[in-house]
Amino acid sequence: MWQQGYLPVADSLAYSALAAALPIITMLVMIGVLRKPPWAAALAGLGTALVVAIGVYGMPTALAISSVTYGAAFGLFPICWIVFWAITLYRLTLESGKFEIIKDNIGGLTSDRRMQAILIAFALGAFIEGSAGFGTPVAVAATMLVGLGFTRFYAAGICLLANTAPVAFGSIGIPIIALAGLTGFPEMELSGWVGALCAPISLFIPAYLIWVMGGFSAVRGVLPAVIICGVAYAVTQFSVSNFIGPELVDITSGLACMVALVLLLMVWKPVDEFRLEGETSATLELESHGFKSSLHAWSPYLFLVGLVLLWTLPWFKGTVLETMTMRIEWPGLHNLVARMAPVVGEATPYGAVFTGNWASAAGTACMFATICSAAVLGVSPGAYVRLLGSVFQQLFLAIVTVASILGFAFLMNYSGAAATLGLAFASTGVVFPFFSAILGWLGVFMTGSDVSSNALFANLQVITANQLGLDPVLMASSNSAGGVMGKMISLQSIAVAGAATLMSSSEQVRLFRFTLKHSIFLASMMGLLTMAYAYLL
Repeated sequence: MWQQGYLPVADSLAYSALAAALPIITMLVMIGVLRKPPWAAALAGLGTALVVAIGVYGMPTALAISSVTYGAAFGLFPICWIVFWAITLYRLTLESGKFEIIKDNIGGLTSDRRMQAILIAFALGAFIEGSAGFGTPVAVAATMLVGLGFTRFYAAGICLLANTAPVAFGSIGIPIIALAGLTGFPEMELSGWVGALCAPISLFIPAYLIWVMGGFSAVRGVLPAVIICGVAYAVTQFSVSNFIGPELVDITSGLACMVALVLLLMVWKPVDEFRLEGETSATLELESHGFKSSLHAWSPYLFLVGLVLLWTLPWFKGTVLETMTMRIEWPGLHNLVARMAPVVGEATPYGAVFTGNWASAAGTACMFATICSAAVLGVSPGAYVRLLGSVFQQLFLAIVTVASILGFAFLMNYSGAAATLGLAFASTGVVFPFFSAILGWLGVFMTGSDVSSNALFANLQVITANQLGLDPVLMASSNSAGGVMGKMISLQSIAVAGAATLMSSSEQVRLFRFTLKHSIFLASMMGLLTMAYAYLL
């Protein structure tokens, strides 16, 4: 059994931490300096991590390769499994023309720019984040706002800011599901903590959006809307994350927000006149649709909500679905690595068991939702199969990225490099809860994904928390919650927003500078909230 060592360079924590950080530095340089795509940066980071694990930490090559394949397998299932079917569901509504009806339902409710921003960028964006994620909500919502007359810059900027609230529960809760798989902590406990961290910030995001658009006077004009929207979203986000699970948090919160705003608009309208700098007349043609047509258009997401709820029922999940779960002790890795003091009290075998819960996975529920939706929307079997091929082609590089990042993350864990970084962060002492959220923020900035950030830093957070006597579940959760604030400045998100709104390269640079200050502010708020939970509550 190979034993981990945490100070491989001159028996020095500082030098060893620098060596352990080399793969992360490599990815940061690839993305931030050399402007390479995420898949290339992920592969470069993985290659560097292999060199560090084998050359610096002395990890046997066979163990290193096995840990990479174990992580890649976890990246393919359940992570890519969920993403694939979530994107398929979205593409079904898009290519069947039903998303145009959904768009008309939302966009035709009000002509006030502030209300349009809340409804489309925040509420609808959260709904799409929950069902698809990975840049889809920013692309869709920004395109809609441009069509309604927003400038490209404001449309992209507002959508990036609004996308902070739902990211931790995106793509049917996959960041939390991945976090549970990485740390071994209960999924519901992590979901509850992330909800408790994100809900207070979500409460004021609608008002924050309007303040960015027009200052306090703009907020005053739609005060009832921002209050109702923030409360509806935050209360639903907290309740669902704590009592149902992570899969439906964004979908139900977005729906609750939309329903609350629709009911409000029946009895109240903004009385002041508000105009955005550079806005134009609406070019998006909005049609009125009857209840039957609207219900038909929304049916894929109704199927999704219903089936995911069914999949979470204990009697169905435990007595039917879990009976088909396979548990595989990963060849060439399971219990062949020993974790050592001071990370653990005494030498402990490091398990590596792959859980193939194919039937009970949320992605499988989403798969059945796509099958039901295809039947209801009149999509032929042949067209459905062609769509699956198209989605795979669309996601191929994303799949490579996720598999590489997870392989890299598992290698960091099994080689001991993540533990070295954890010991280094433990030296920050009582302020570590603040830096815990900042670390998650940095991870999403680098990788563009809350899932990838959790893969990189989740176990580092746990190790550091144990060293400092903090709640490791809270610290792991703060990684995911803090990460959402880095989404708006990740180069992947900037590129998606720029492509959706046809922005020039110079405009995209300006967009990054615009979102950076808001990102730093909100990440700092999350850090302070994490400290409050850690020490006061």
